Amino acid sequence: MNLVTRVWAVATGLLGAGPETAREPGPFTLDSTRVSPRPPRVPLVIGHAGSGFFHPANALPPNSLRSITRALQRGADGVEVDVRLSQDSIPVLYHDHTLTTMTNGTGCVSRTPAAQLTLLRYQGGWLYDWRQHERLITLETLLAALQKDQHKLGGSQESTGTTAFPYLHLDLHEQDACSTGDTARSRALARRLAFLLTRYHVPLPRVLVLTNRPATLAYLRQLLPSLPLGFEFTEAFEAGFTTLGQLSFVQAAVVHKDDISLARAARLHSLGREVVVFGGRSARAVSRVVGAGPDSYEVDNVRQLRATLRRQSRVGALNKVTEQ
Repeated sequence: MNLVTRVWAVATGLLGAGPETAREPGPFTLDSTRVSPRPPRVPLVIGHAGSGFFHPANALPPNSLRSITRALQRGADGVEVDVRLSQDSIPVLYHDHTLTTMTNGTGCVSRTPAAQLTLLRYQGGWLYDWRQHERLITLETLLAALQKDQHKLGGSQESTGTTAFPYLHLDLHEQDACSTGDTARSRALARRLAFLLTRYHVPLPRVLVLTNRPATLAYLRQLLPSLPLGFEFTEAFEAGFTTLGQLSFVQAAVVHKDDISLARAARLHSLGREVVVFGGRSARAVSRVVGAGPDSYEVDNVRQLRATLRRQSRVGALNKVTEQ
């Protein structure tokens, strides 16, 4: 039995083939599954939904293949993408709660088969649509493209000079306007995710799977024990901080740019967690995020972030010379 078959057997064995045959995993002990944080490294530059959302400076739709490719070619170490489960249990890249807001379709991802979803065109309005003709893609399409054309799409450079597999932040959107609180679908999404990551030999240390649902994170930990996980909390920081402290198996805190500060980042680091901040396109917003000192930046403007980091590096080098 090869590795892909083995992971799929574990996943289906834990919960059966569907809601009717599902059985819950055994008791889950947080302390016994504590995961050590990854070793210190240079902060990662991650393209938020690829190259970000529709903006006068960006005509490419979020999570589209061209948007992802552009972010990598402009110097991102990796990309963050939003993952939803189609009606027929296929992970699809799409952000919003309904298809009406950004495509020529209607309804929700959760109520539409993947074959139909991948025929839909993104629509952002006349300002953008004459410059883009993108369609929705599945997560498998992205993984296959990264595996096949890794050197063309981009990614960070290893010390050997070869192009490394890009970092992937997979943001799980487990509910939409048509489906709320369905734990069976959340588990199905987790199982399919584990299967695809294994099938395409994605190096797990270069992946971060994030969601705002602790139960899904716990289930993913059982499916793939070495998979890095992130807990996202975007509204009540103190409540999220408390919950994070109870999730000893989670390695990262994921927060919005408006919810982070140098002091809050220090508190999250004191828990032994990495800090991932998402959002930011303008020079001012990006500078504010950089000032908080996160471990990963998920930004809408990779070029602006790279420029800000270069300035910061030059100032730091100048300060060292002055001190000497």
